[in-house]
Amino acid sequence: MSKAMLIDTTRCIGCRGCQVACKSWHNLPGERTVFSETWSNPRHMNSSNYTRIIFREVAKPEGKLNWYFIKRQCMHCLDPACVSVCPVGALTRLGNGPVVYEDEKCIGCRYCMMACPFNIPRYEWNKPVPAVRKCDMCIDRQREGKKPACAEACPKGATVFGTRQELIAEAWSRIKKSPRDYHLHVYGEHEVGGTSVLFLVSYEVATLGYKAGLGNEPLPQLTWQVLSKLPGIGVVSGAALMAIWWITRRRDEVALAEGRHAGNGRTHEGRN
Repeated sequence: MSKAMLIDTTRCIGCRGCQVACKSWHNLPGERTVFSETWSNPRHMNSSNYTRIIFREVAKPEGKLNWYFIKRQCMHCLDPACVSVCPVGALTRLGNGPVVYEDEKCIGCRYCMMACPFNIPRYEWNKPVPAVRKCDMCIDRQREGKKPACAEACPKGATVFGTRQELIAEAWSRIKKSPRDYHLHVYGEHEVGGTSVLFLVSYEVATLGYKAGLGNEPLPQLTWQVLSKLPGIGVVSGAALMAIWWITRRRDEVALAEGRHAGNGRTHEGRN
């Protein structure tokens, strides 16, 4: 049965415990600031930050400002665009919900980054042999019967873990019990065919910084509808040429980065 997470933004207090728990479990480095190294308040989502809490101010009609903390992470789509465009199968959606990534298969084409409608996957630009990084819904913890680290760490129940069907029912139950507290929309229930990360919000999703207008049809289906109307040989040839170009460029980038790394190593050795 497909697992999911429900994130109720009305309950989030901005403690950022989910960010710390994510970094701790995945052994991710802290972010260096002018004064110190921090785990709790990264400035951006990147290859070392799989989830991030964003502060939002929303003006109410009477002129008052409301504060909201918005969580961003991989949405784990039911029919992921990133999986459909990966030419080597480095990305896979598992039957229980998570979309996972295998480093050893990746050729660095970064199609997944371009295809994701939520702009989630990040690249290790600072490494000689980079990989793509994103939330994997703590699949290793799930295999041990545990919740994802962020859900377990949340002190207010703003992030809860369970089956997708149960969480959708819970989300609509909360809306019906407190209709004034919620916008009548479970974000992720239908967007791009549905996702395994669901959000409850108080305002229109665009007001809080979530992508709106994505439609309810899975993006891979739209892609194949277009490709089916093109001459087959042209598509195959174009795809082959593009793959060759990307692989060649990737090889050159890695070789250049390794050369710089080796040069830096010799410089340090000389200084010592």
